[in-house]
Amino acid sequence: MKIVATAIFLSLLLIAWGSSNIWQISHNFQDEITDAFKLQHLSGEITYLDEVLTMSARMAAATGNLDWETRYRQHEPILDKTIKQAIELAPDIYERYAVQIDIANIKLVAMENRAFALIRQGKPEAALALLFSPEYAIQKKIYAEGNNQIITALNERAYASLATYGAALSHASFFSVVSFIVLTAAWLTILGLVGQYIRQRQQAEQHLQLAKQELERSNHHLAQSQIELTQKANALEQALQDLQASHIQLIQSEKMSSLGQLVAGVAHEINNPINFIYGNVGYLQDYAHDLLALVKLYQDCYPEPVPEIRHKIDEIDLAFLQEDLVKILTSISVGTDRIRQIVLSLRNFSRTDESEFKSVDIHEGIDSTLMLLEHRLKKRPGQSEIEVIRDYADLPLVDCYPGQLNQVIMNILANAIDALEVANERMLSENQNRHNQIIIRTAIVDNHWVKITIADNGPGIPESVEEQIFNPFFTTKEVGKGTGIGLSISYQIIVEKHGGRLTCASTLDQGTEFVIEIPIHQHR
Repeated sequence: MKIVATAIFLSLLLIAWGSSNIWQISHNFQDEITDAFKLQHLSGEITYLDEVLTMSARMAAATGNLDWETRYRQHEPILDKTIKQAIELAPDIYERYAVQIDIANIKLVAMENRAFALIRQGKPEAALALLFSPEYAIQKKIYAEGNNQIITALNERAYASLATYGAALSHASFFSVVSFIVLTAAWLTILGLVGQYIRQRQQAEQHLQLAKQELERSNHHLAQSQIELTQKANALEQALQDLQASHIQLIQSEKMSSLGQLVAGVAHEINNPINFIYGNVGYLQDYAHDLLALVKLYQDCYPEPVPEIRHKIDEIDLAFLQEDLVKILTSISVGTDRIRQIVLSLRNFSRTDESEFKSVDIHEGIDSTLMLLEHRLKKRPGQSEIEVIRDYADLPLVDCYPGQLNQVIMNILANAIDALEVANERMLSENQNRHNQIIIRTAIVDNHWVKITIADNGPGIPESVEEQIFNPFFTTKEVGKGTGIGLSISYQIIVEKHGGRLTCASTLDQGTEFVIEIPIHQHR
């Protein structure tokens, strides 16, 4: 009886222990699977809501309708709440990918908010371009990969849990035959939970499929909107180019007019004091010569001065003072004369009377422009001197817009200097010397036209480039060194403003020649 009682007791104890163990395993597994189901559902919701936000932003940009932004704002807190619920259920998994997803999500939200701001500013095309930009696509990919990695990790954890709890059930079956019945019931329970998991997974996949279909419809609408926007852009492109050219010309004209007024005012303000200085330098030189002559006379008459005077002579170095004073006064005279010439050139170059035709001396304008460019013509470290040859004919006064004509001459001369500097750099790199030269010729053609020729012996212009040099915004210079509007505006000034001709002829490795021809008298 004791054996039977012991067996029964042990059996009951084993059954009780097995049942308790099975119940504990089943309960834990059910909690784990339930959390897995919830996480899978929440992950699907996150993916779906993220696509809804993206679709809303793009539809707002494509249609310009801010009702889509309202939908965006409605789903945005739902997405945040769903993400928080997922993190609470699996903080260890989400922490692993939190940085990657958060950074991508912050950038996506920032770009979407910037897109809404552009739409409110009346720039839906810019907003659409932003939402289809490579940067946006990259962040979407990072965000999607992060979510996929989270889903993969959740699946792996669910399968790992399933394996762990299955192994525990297998070990429990060895302790008692009676426990087999309990284990069978537990496995039936587990199979039910797995079936429930599969059904919930199928539901989540159905939701994703619906979201995908809705996204495809949205993409179709976006594609149609893109086609319409492209057609409108093509229709407006020509008008935009015309407006740009007119706008650039207007800005340049206003800039040159303002610059001319400013330079003329500065030249006027400088001219008054410099004339005063220049006018008195001669008297100062005469006075200095008289005083020096008087000192010399004293030295001749009193060769042995008193000790106090001799000490003062040594202290001030009288001999050096007498020699250097003359040099200083001569330098002051030369410097003030140079300033007067520069001021005169500024006044001639920046004539503020562009609104009317004036009869002017063309040579005076050319010389003033050369004076302003003189610092680029002189020899500098790494650059040889540029020789300017003036071959002027006897020209009458010419009717023109002086300031604008000076601008054209300035543009052509500046381009010639740029070309010579490039050629000089090449020669220096080959340890060769180069003689840089610019030739300016003027002539009368058919008694009614004035011809100005500006030629350089630079590297020349390729034929393919020569055909485009007068096109707006065309330039071969590096970024920041050329805008491509100088020669275009020069062409408009000569042809449209003066009824003249501006041509270019160039030969590679020999040089380039620009020819300006304008009527001597304008009939207006």
